[in-house]
Amino acid sequence: MTVLPEAGTRHEASAFDRLRAVLAGAAQVVGADRVTRPDEGAPGAPVTTLGPNAGLHRSRAVFGVVRPHTAEEVRRVVELFAAEETTAVLHAFSTGGNWGLGSREPAQDGAVVLDLSGLDQIRDIDVARGWAVVEPGVTQARLARLLEGSERMLNVTASSAHTSVVGNALDRGVGLRHQRVEDLTGLEVVLPDGELIRVGWWPEQDRPTPVYTHGLGPSLVQLFVQSALGVVTAATVRLLPRPEALRVVRLDFTPDKVEAATAEVRRWVTQGLARGVVKIYNEVAARAYGGEPGRYLVHVCVDGTPEVVDALSGILTVEAFRSRLFSAVSDSDATDPAAAHHDVAVRVERAYAGDPDPTDALFEAKTGRPAVRLDEEGGFLFFLPLVPFSGASLARADELVEQVRAETGIRCGVTLNVLGADVVDCVVTMRFARDGEEAERAHRALDRLYELFAGEGFVPYRLDIDHTDWVGRLPAGAGARAFAQRLKDAVDPHHVIAAGRYA
Repeated sequence: MTVLPEAGTRHEASAFDRLRAVLAGAAQVVGADRVTRPDEGAPGAPVTTLGPNAGLHRSRAVFGVVRPHTAEEVRRVVELFAAEETTAVLHAFSTGGNWGLGSREPAQDGAVVLDLSGLDQIRDIDVARGWAVVEPGVTQARLARLLEGSERMLNVTASSAHTSVVGNALDRGVGLRHQRVEDLTGLEVVLPDGELIRVGWWPEQDRPTPVYTHGLGPSLVQLFVQSALGVVTAATVRLLPRPEALRVVRLDFTPDKVEAATAEVRRWVTQGLARGVVKIYNEVAARAYGGEPGRYLVHVCVDGTPEVVDALSGILTVEAFRSRLFSAVSDSDATDPAAAHHDVAVRVERAYAGDPDPTDALFEAKTGRPAVRLDEEGGFLFFLPLVPFSGASLARADELVEQVRAETGIRCGVTLNVLGADVVDCVVTMRFARDGEEAERAHRALDRLYELFAGEGFVPYRLDIDHTDWVGRLPAGAGARAFAQRLKDAVDPHHVIAAGRYA
């Protein structure tokens, strides 16, 4: 944590004077109405906060907020901070919808916040070749709406339709087709000295080069994923081919069959019977999707030509009944208006087809609040480990979640996102009341989840702002952490960019 110095010494006063001067310079760059400065009359160091957050994480003390409109404004603001030794570092966020992990908050105290939601341009798009250049403030709803009726679609997430495409991809969020980091082909980045560069594949006006992320030599796109090496101001993202037909097969099973049923689902995945990310919900998480009480729920997407969809859904139905592991199997909920889960099934299938629900009905069912009110009213935490895709490992993960419930009284929702034949993204969610001791119990539960899952080798792939120390506690390749720090020191020797959650 950055410890804020007490004002009083000449050096400290000089540092704060320089900070005030830099913020004044930022106001000249972006406009005075787009810079929020703390109360100058406050005792000690002038600081403020960003307001409440859905996880009830401690609000970090910040020295101000700057809201640029363009990449050039970002570059000039970073350049101002690079030129002066101030008491602040720069923390950037896209739209702030990082609920359950810290929302808009920096990981440490003492930052000036760059709110990039004003960078909201879709700069360029080529549907035929399958790419779009978007800025951090572009939401998945907006980009998906632009693609309606076309041959391409966006890999959308199950989060709010109004979240950032770029921000989620940079934090390795999971879409309904695959991890979103796989959709990043190029990045525009402002380095800590104010230089603006582009890495990876970028469209060229005079020649249609094939879309290829890695280029020649070391691939640089991944350097800026979950990193503190610069401020991303735009990204080239892949647009996926839209299937001719799509269907989601819905199944459920009882908790005593977790090991056998998930092993059967893995067999389907390894044999190519599923498309996109298979999703398995425990009985708590299944409620938002109309799951039957006391049962796990499975969504298996199949797509392709109409004939392929008919064939695959028929095969899955036969396999499910033959296994005798599933209590109910249906592939027609979205097409049958009389089906009990018709409305939910329609929303689920549309999401797999790249069309997020702008009303956020399923998102609100999961979080308990609309996106615009979640930080102010909701109570919501995430824990995101990776678990081997085997029936035994997933059954063990289920046992660990039950152990946490027994110890803390917190019932966790669990969504298993199948990322391939060998790994599952295990999304553990905790909803809690903001008043009383339930929030404290939820945070104790989160601490225990980190400890128990890591003890089994099920390590997180995303961190919240209160568990950044786990970067150093989890195993890495020999010398990897030290090398990453050497890169940071070389690229950002004056520590202009905040360390973030993964430094």
